[in-house]
Amino acid sequence: MATKPPTGDPVQDAPQVEPAPHAAAGLPAVAHSLRIAQQQMGVRRTAQTLLKVNQKNGFDCPGCAWPEGDKRHTAEFCENGAKAVAEEATLRRVTPGFFTAHPVADLAERSGYWLGQQGRITHPVYLPEGADRYEAVTWERAFAIIAEELTALGSPDEALFYTSGRTSNEAAFLLQLLAREFGTNNLPDCSNMCHESSGSALTETIGIGKGSVSLEDLHQADLIIVAGQNPGTNHPRMLSALEKAKTSGAKIISVNPLPEAGMERFKNPQTPQGMLKGTALNDLFLQIRIGGDQALFRLLNKLILAAEGAVDTAFVAEHTHGYEEFAQAAEAADWDETLTATGLTRAEIEQALALVLASKRTIVCWAMGLTQHKHSVPTIREIVNFLLLRGNIGRPGAGVCPVRGHSNVQGDRTMGIFERPAPAFLDALDKEFGITSPRHHGLDVVRSIQALRDGEAKVFFAMGGNFVAATPDTAVTEAAMRRARLTVHVSTKLNRSHAVTGTRALILPTLGRTDKDVQAGGKQFVTVEDSMGMVHASRGNLTPASPHLLSEPAIVARLARAVLGTGSRTDWEAFERDYATIRDRISRVVPGFEDFNTRIARPGGFTLPHAPRDERRFPTATGRANFTAAPVEYPELLHGRLLLQTLRSHDQYNTTIYGLDDRYRGIKGGRRIVMVNPEDAAALGLTDGAYTDLVSEWKDGVERRADGFRIVHYPTARGCAAAYYPETNVLVPLDSTADTSNTPASKSVVIRFENTRSV
Repeated sequence: MATKPPTGDPVQDAPQVEPAPHAAAGLPAVAHSLRIAQQQMGVRRTAQTLLKVNQKNGFDCPGCAWPEGDKRHTAEFCENGAKAVAEEATLRRVTPGFFTAHPVADLAERSGYWLGQQGRITHPVYLPEGADRYEAVTWERAFAIIAEELTALGSPDEALFYTSGRTSNEAAFLLQLLAREFGTNNLPDCSNMCHESSGSALTETIGIGKGSVSLEDLHQADLIIVAGQNPGTNHPRMLSALEKAKTSGAKIISVNPLPEAGMERFKNPQTPQGMLKGTALNDLFLQIRIGGDQALFRLLNKLILAAEGAVDTAFVAEHTHGYEEFAQAAEAADWDETLTATGLTRAEIEQALALVLASKRTIVCWAMGLTQHKHSVPTIREIVNFLLLRGNIGRPGAGVCPVRGHSNVQGDRTMGIFERPAPAFLDALDKEFGITSPRHHGLDVVRSIQALRDGEAKVFFAMGGNFVAATPDTAVTEAAMRRARLTVHVSTKLNRSHAVTGTRALILPTLGRTDKDVQAGGKQFVTVEDSMGMVHASRGNLTPASPHLLSEPAIVARLARAVLGTGSRTDWEAFERDYATIRDRISRVVPGFEDFNTRIARPGGFTLPHAPRDERRFPTATGRANFTAAPVEYPELLHGRLLLQTLRSHDQYNTTIYGLDDRYRGIKGGRRIVMVNPEDAAALGLTDGAYTDLVSEWKDGVERRADGFRIVHYPTARGCAAAYYPETNVLVPLDSTADTSNTPASKSVVIRFENTRSV
């Protein structure tokens, strides 16, 4: 039976701490999934939804972007996927009466966990200028308010159109079309905060900013390196792929500052053997110091060059450019500097080298642990160097594998959600719709916040997401948002961003992935692209939470009609009526989507073309795969400081907090904790169980504080600490970003500890 939402906020700074387990999934994951699902949905609805998750005739999980194979399990979801579905398909409701009872000031005092637990929003609501709480508003009035503000701007570039990675291909394509027909490329998205560094590095080196492997490649690999990623929490279904690879003889190296239960042993809940014993995944765990990955791969490249017959000279000669300059830089790599940068021993690196040289087919997977540093782009370029040396791109069982987070973040970018679009894309868009898209670059996430802060942007429109909680430098970001004339959020549930508003604000409730979508043209479906370039359909099966909800494509189409009026030649009404008309237009604009409607009708969808993978053709500036030779960088610490990485708990997905436990790290009932290596703690006088304030240090001299964190002694790498976001986003300076990609450097924050006190 479904339960009611909490009335008060639970205490979050007094957790119980137990030894961390050494295995992930198994019976505890099954039990926890079902408990959360039943609390939110009840027994009958739980079965009705979970059996449709990631099925060919069902809906795509609103969680991560990990792909499905052609053969599906009956239960094709993980623990965190079940939580994501339960949160969306919940029976709890946020009605207009809720907003009458809770002024915005009250919402602003609540935790993200409490806000999310209240349930699905049932009506569009409006915060008028000077009002203290939201009130119900008609859809017609809501669109008129947005149109009024947008048309009053001095320039289209004073508007920002943000996209979350949950947005469907159809809605994303319409949103970028609306923005460009309106006159701006200001299309920041969540990719700016996560894999922008991957896209930047891969586009330069192999010619396409996506991974080059399929699920089948993982199963065929000899060696899989998982760097800066925690699959057990962030992409649990990846563990099944790693298990299958191990069964086929693959070796696995994990490179991470923290030991993670999922990489130690995976107890597959789909099999009796998995439930009882599980499979050990790691063959080698390299507990690297935060930010030392570029130095590690540079030294490995030097050692490969020195090993007789290790370089695939035929591949290098035929398919690459820049080898000589790269080789010169790699040969200069220094053992002592590498050991300092990585915190590893010589024996560990030599053990890794032996596994590398024994492998004919190598894949490197990575996530935020590599992409959110100042030197993230050269780090990923160095990984490409590492793979190119032995011909490990463009053949089965080998390649680059940036593991995306949100379920359609890659698809949104493919659909044109990008502040720096390719001229060819704009040319095709203009030809198809008879418009003239702006050619100057727009603003990414960080620059959007700066524009709001400086009064250069006045309207903020968000298609999903929780922008305020996801972004860095919380105090600066919230002050910037409050300077806007209007903030608009298309949402299914409440979050922190709804409590941090412009002069006026709107919340527009939308259908979720689990909801049936019926328009004038009949029942509709949407499409998504997974982390490996597979495009497939998603069809909800539940009656929507309220008859007052609109789908994302319908919201964009109606907004476009209100803003662009009769001056637009685009048939926005047709787009709302039948999403197949959207896909027809996509097929003539976006390469790889030709004959979209026919191909998407096939069960399981289709795979997008990928020239490096499919043909060993590299569409770069040189026409070849590019070796690069950047100076080695790594963070250096002053005495008495540690390097903090922000991370997720097991009970959250991005900024959505499902609960207050982090089961795989032994944390229960709290989130305001900081994990510190016991030896570092002893040197700094940080007693386990004491409380402290975290203060970050940055060259601007501004003091950024996160107060009241419980110290937890934990086996992190020496010199490193870890704490959960969004609570510690306040410590990340807005201007501390990755070179080239401008991604916030949330994984390498220099901190000191102040006001340490016992309970």
